Amino acid sequence: MARVLFINGGSEGHINPTIGVVQELISRGEEVVYFCIEAFRDRMEKTGATVRTFDGEKFVKAFISGGRNYLLERVNGLLHTADIVIPSVLEQIKGEHFDYIIYDSMFGCGRILAQILQLPAINSCTSFAQTEVSFNTMLDQFSKTIPTEIVKPISDEFQSLTAKVKERYGVEIHSPYEVFCNPAPCTIVYTTREFQPHGEAFDQTYKFVGPSISSRSTKENFDLAIKGKDLIYISLGTVFNQAIDFYKLCFKAFKNTDHTVVMSIGEKTQQADLGEIPKNFIVKNYVPQTEILQYTKLFITHGGMNSTHEGLYYGVPLILFPLSADQPIIAAQVAHIGAGIQLQMQNTTANQLRESVEYVLNQPSFRKAVAKMRESFQRSGGYRQAVDDIFEFKSQC
Repeated sequence: MARVLFINGGSEGHINPTIGVVQELISRGEEVVYFCIEAFRDRMEKTGATVRTFDGEKFVKAFISGGRNYLLERVNGLLHTADIVIPSVLEQIKGEHFDYIIYDSMFGCGRILAQILQLPAINSCTSFAQTEVSFNTMLDQFSKTIPTEIVKPISDEFQSLTAKVKERYGVEIHSPYEVFCNPAPCTIVYTTREFQPHGEAFDQTYKFVGPSISSRSTKENFDLAIKGKDLIYISLGTVFNQAIDFYKLCFKAFKNTDHTVVMSIGEKTQQADLGEIPKNFIVKNYVPQTEILQYTKLFITHGGMNSTHEGLYYGVPLILFPLSADQPIIAAQVAHIGAGIQLQMQNTTANQLRESVEYVLNQPSFRKAVAKMRESFQRSGGYRQAVDDIFEFKSQC
């Protein structure tokens, strides 16, 4: 039995794909100590892992302090979190032995901790992977479009922060790529090469295991009297879902149709704020998404990686309204492979939404593309393949 140190950040999209991995590691005899924010303690303790936490509020405050407008500012934000996370983790594991470390690809301190502890490192990549070449190309494009008087202080801060990390922790950071993507000798990517943009560009240290979809305990019972019905399912995920105008737009688009619509509005939106709910709508603050998708004919989504993967895994075509982060890239890739279409929330009318739904439902090419991706996802292995690859890497260390 090996002891595993697992370091993760604090969002559904980064936590959920690791649930099955942790359960599988433990079922095969590993002992897992899992660091995350307090909000995810209960969820991760149910896997059998020992859960320890760092201060989520201080982490977010430090990250935002780097700035939000430019990519390098976000890199700096991750470096600002070092003094929140690293001392906390080191204090809580003092005197303990670990055999290897797994860390989230976009959690800026993972690679630093691996070097401090001198542990074999595995990168857990819950979004699309990036090569150093593709990341630097993106960074260069940003820099070319930004005035020098803005770029220079951001770059100077990066140099100052990396010097501080070297002074305090003895770890040298050579590039923004190392902070933002946390490269490791083994990277577990929770998608397939077929869905990954430019999948052929990644060498064999990148293990494309497909979506990691495991059973999750639900927060409330959901009436599955919907079985046998072909649903339209609408959800904007768990973060940027306070979109009352959008929900009302969906009411207007589908209230006089034969569609049965299930809409998940999140914990922060109240049903009373939506006004009269059409009779063909089922509106809930929370629904068990992977269960609903098994009865869904079309999924209207924000295009987060988890939701996109789950929709395609169950063979459901998508209409995507990307909101932030990597969602525009994901939406573009879905459109590129022909598994759905991308719309913009700010300028889509009820008529356009209804017509788009009918177009996707009635055009056979969407079903064909989705079926191909579903087959790719379901044969890929998911969390079980991830643990196979982790054990193979472990045996070579």
